[in-house]
Amino acid sequence: MRYDLDDLRLFLHIVTEGSITAGAHRMHLSLPSASARVRSLEHHAGVALLIRGRRGVRPTPAGTTLARHARDVLAQTARLESAVASYTRSPTAPLTLLGGGSAMHRLVPQALVSFLRAHPDVDVTVTESRTPRTVRMLADGEADLGVVLDGEARDCGLRMEPLGDDSLVVIAQVGGILSGRTSIAYSEAAEHPLVGLHADSSLRRWIEKHLGPRAPVVRYRTTVANLNILVSLAAAGVGLAVVPRRAIDPHQPLDVCELQDPWARRRHLLAWGVKDNAVSTATAALAEHLRHAALSEPSSRNTHADPVDRRPFRDG
Repeated sequence: MRYDLDDLRLFLHIVTEGSITAGAHRMHLSLPSASARVRSLEHHAGVALLIRGRRGVRPTPAGTTLARHARDVLAQTARLESAVASYTRSPTAPLTLLGGGSAMHRLVPQALVSFLRAHPDVDVTVTESRTPRTVRMLADGEADLGVVLDGEARDCGLRMEPLGDDSLVVIAQVGGILSGRTSIAYSEAAEHPLVGLHADSSLRRWIEKHLGPRAPVVRYRTTVANLNILVSLAAAGVGLAVVPRRAIDPHQPLDVCELQDPWARRRHLLAWGVKDNAVSTATAALAEHLRHAALSEPSSRNTHADPVDRRPFRDG
């Protein structure tokens, strides 16, 4: 049997999101088109691949097997494309990749590891950058790719595609203040001692920008340089912390609450730079590694929390 790579990528998005609608959105497809592709996959395989329910979809045993092998096929395809990409670009001209602090936590490092191993002759310059600056540099041709936030990159005129959820949650020590809660407003969380990132971090500045001049007065017990330390401090009971859900290790014991504020709903987008109106093979290969890294990230849903399903539609 032969499977279309785009169909496999769509199926992986659907399995990851638990929704045909969300999977279609990530592939820039209409729901009818995505549903037709899934039915074609099932017809091609000769077996049902998804179980449809009121709250979305989940893979059948055959679907789970297909998803596992699809990840391998897409990874091998990326390596195959990467094997020749370095011949289209001078080794003296490294790719430039920009991303915010959340993207730098796990997504970008994972993509870099696989890309640089597959591309021994291609270098990559990586810089942490907030979305407004990233958009400017991409538009000016000063960078090849950027991981940006949807709320700050709309209508910028760049080529973009969805990478994954980057919504914010509040975390705390198991059995502490958040015990038994599933959601909380920032104003309520701010009534308790917090731990946070340094004031110049992209996440901290993003939060304060959206809180505006009426932001509640916060007591930070300490501020740190990276998300790993921040999560560890919250898990130890030092204070509450506001972090991207995807930054949480699913095996780390934590109480996790959805942040109710609308600005807490964020998505990562992959944005392409404008360089002589052409995209090198190496840039395309790095983009594929970023997509694969986004797909392969473990779920950050924690057994100590029952987060609200934020998907706007349900697939029957």
